[in-house]
Amino acid sequence: MGKNITFIVLLFLSITASAQRSQTLKGRVVEKESKSPLSGVTIIITDLSPVKGTATDSNGYFSITEVPVGKHNIAASYTGYTGFNAADVEVSSAKEVVMAIEMEEASVKMSEVTIATRRDHINDMALVSTKTFDVRETERYAGSRSDPARMASNFAGVQGGNDSRNDIVIRGNSPQGVLWRLEGVDIPNPNHFAIPGTSGGPVSMLNSKTLANSDFFTGAFPGEYGNAIAGVFDLKLRNGNNNRYEFTGQLGFLGTELAAEGPLSRKSGSSFLFTYRYSTLQLFEGLNIKIGTSSVPKYQDATFKLNFPMGKGNLSFFGIGGLSSIDLIVSTLTKPEPELYGESDRDQYFKSNMGILGAEYKYTINTRTYTQITVAQTEADVFTHHEKVFRDYATFRLDSMKSVLGYTFKNSSTLTHWFMNKKLSAKQTLKFGLVNNYYHMNLTDSSRQYPTSRQDWQHRSDFIGGTDLVQAYVQYKFKPSEHITINGGLHGQYLTHNGSKSLEPRIGMKWTVSETNIITAGYGLHSQMQPLYQYFAHLPQNPASVMHNYDIDFTRSHHFVVAYERPLSKVMKLRLEGYYQYLFNVPIEVRTGSSYSALNQGSSFSRDYPGVLQNKGVGYNYGIEGTIEKRMARGYYFMLTGSVFDSKAKGNDDIFRNTDFNTKYAVNLLAGYEHKLGKYSTFIAGGKITMIGGKLYSLVDTAASNAYGDVVIYDSTRNSKLLPAYFRADLKIGAKFNSKRVTHEIALDLVNVFNTKNVLSQTYSPDLAAQGQEPYYKQYQLGFLPIFYYRIDFGTGKKK
Repeated sequence: MGKNITFIVLLFLSITASAQRSQTLKGRVVEKESKSPLSGVTIIITDLSPVKGTATDSNGYFSITEVPVGKHNIAASYTGYTGFNAADVEVSSAKEVVMAIEMEEASVKMSEVTIATRRDHINDMALVSTKTFDVRETERYAGSRSDPARMASNFAGVQGGNDSRNDIVIRGNSPQGVLWRLEGVDIPNPNHFAIPGTSGGPVSMLNSKTLANSDFFTGAFPGEYGNAIAGVFDLKLRNGNNNRYEFTGQLGFLGTELAAEGPLSRKSGSSFLFTYRYSTLQLFEGLNIKIGTSSVPKYQDATFKLNFPMGKGNLSFFGIGGLSSIDLIVSTLTKPEPELYGESDRDQYFKSNMGILGAEYKYTINTRTYTQITVAQTEADVFTHHEKVFRDYATFRLDSMKSVLGYTFKNSSTLTHWFMNKKLSAKQTLKFGLVNNYYHMNLTDSSRQYPTSRQDWQHRSDFIGGTDLVQAYVQYKFKPSEHITINGGLHGQYLTHNGSKSLEPRIGMKWTVSETNIITAGYGLHSQMQPLYQYFAHLPQNPASVMHNYDIDFTRSHHFVVAYERPLSKVMKLRLEGYYQYLFNVPIEVRTGSSYSALNQGSSFSRDYPGVLQNKGVGYNYGIEGTIEKRMARGYYFMLTGSVFDSKAKGNDDIFRNTDFNTKYAVNLLAGYEHKLGKYSTFIAGGKITMIGGKLYSLVDTAASNAYGDVVIYDSTRNSKLLPAYFRADLKIGAKFNSKRVTHEIALDLVNVFNTKNVLSQTYSPDLAAQGQEPYYKQYQLGFLPIFYYRIDFGTGKKK
């Protein structure tokens, strides 16, 4: 085995040592606020000797040919503008490097502005609690599985803690409070096997090969974002290469992928970008290769973007689509399987589909003003059917089966976002816009599972109709000096079916006290509607027209944030951030003594059908976060993030209790190392350690649960018990080989390399109760999981 590996490595080295490897680096430079092109900007590669560079043309475009393979530092300078630096830009032999550079006009005019910092956000109005999502990090960070959501869990104040899902828990908030946005419009849950009322899932539909760098907000976000109380993931798709045709093929545990991009017309600069992924486990099943389980997750997804420059305008079309299904069959078991006990009393058939199709048009009115409109249509459908299994538990023989649950949720939405951005002067920028989300639903749900003796069907959803969420915003940025930036904004939203409305002020400030001391602060009032299906549900004993939570108002939240940032060197920085969040108008049950709060929902594979609700609940989150980050330089990088926090919610029992997400602390340590193997090949290694406080659980009323057939907790014990803390170590190793026109990459991501048994939950099992056994057991997180992939990149056409 060792000789074979050595032979393969030597073979790749011999292939890549035959000739000089180089590639083209190109892109466009625009003004940050107005997005108008900048002509005559100097672009240089600073780490080459002699220095290699060029200047932008009249449309802001630049191109540098024959750039050696490897990592390089790029600098841009322009009279009267703050400088731009990009470090760790990777150049490979297979694909051209395309950069989108935005430069900000200095508020104080001078011949040469030397302030040059790495941008921590893309949105012009973002000053606090913002982190740029770098697509390279999804594949660089160990354990991230090329998933943007799992990668984001490495940021300070963010945690996952559930290996089976990629839910984003921000500062103790439910992941339900996260807004997903793509190309400027709000989108449904972008995950396979998505459950209504959640924003996460087991497998992401988002493909890092199509994403551009994007913004991730953890609090007090700018005025243009609404209908969210926890955070925002504002995603952008990159444009395809408009000069060369480039292709990628990848075989990995999580999917088999194909990607292509290239020019539609070189003359006009139009381009296409397309990716397709198919479940590798499903592919193995189709080839009759046994993988050790009959419950094979089946999924496939595709993403595309078509881009058409039109003089002062630009038109693009984009889309994402995904299909997923899984059948969890337990009726064929011949002996008990403890690991399946949570839902081992039924066969489950589940299917979910999601699609987004949109168009975006941007037009530059003049050198200081541009406008943009995006329209999109989305569809998110979920289908489920459950068959209850009855057995003779003395012999484990199957006695009978009964249909106990079935639902079909079809949600479509028509989305529009229009805005205008006006640069009033070098010191002032104004942005205002309108967002309209029209939702149409076809919801049916019926159950006869609780208690298990029930024979009649109970209907909880029978609704066909729609509602409209209308939003408007205005934002203003003022920069009185190079050291102080202030922004303010106002966001309003209105939900048509019940008249819920809000008007939300936002403000942020950044003060560069000195070159080594930066202070930021912000405040925002935010609100969010409830999961749509809950508005139109009805109690089983009532007719479908009597929807008991139809008039529930928005959940609201005050965000207060203050942060301190200090560069520790040219490649390393420290950031500390403190926050306080007060949540109010939270839906709680009207039932006397109930400890239920809507702040605890949104992170499981089950929908939540609460009783009659009222907007009288409150909650709070506060904490402090820290980050020490060293970017890739001299062959290595590291990032240490940590947060200590408290998260409480109060139900109708008038007692503040821990929320489901109050793990008290979360720590991540990531590091990576790259070493050249010969002139054109690189060895890659990375590691990650995660430590999170233990999850919380409640004591179960055994008698009531046995009679009902599902969990009934003692309200007085909600989240009063603590499970052991979470610990996981991940390791990633790989190598990249650049031949003349092709780049090969092979990697192995070892998730939970020590096979640590982390407890996910303390669970009640009706199956165990039916056997007369202790009905509680521990569900465990993911064990050791090796994730392999091999990728090949190549391009055709002349490099220029």
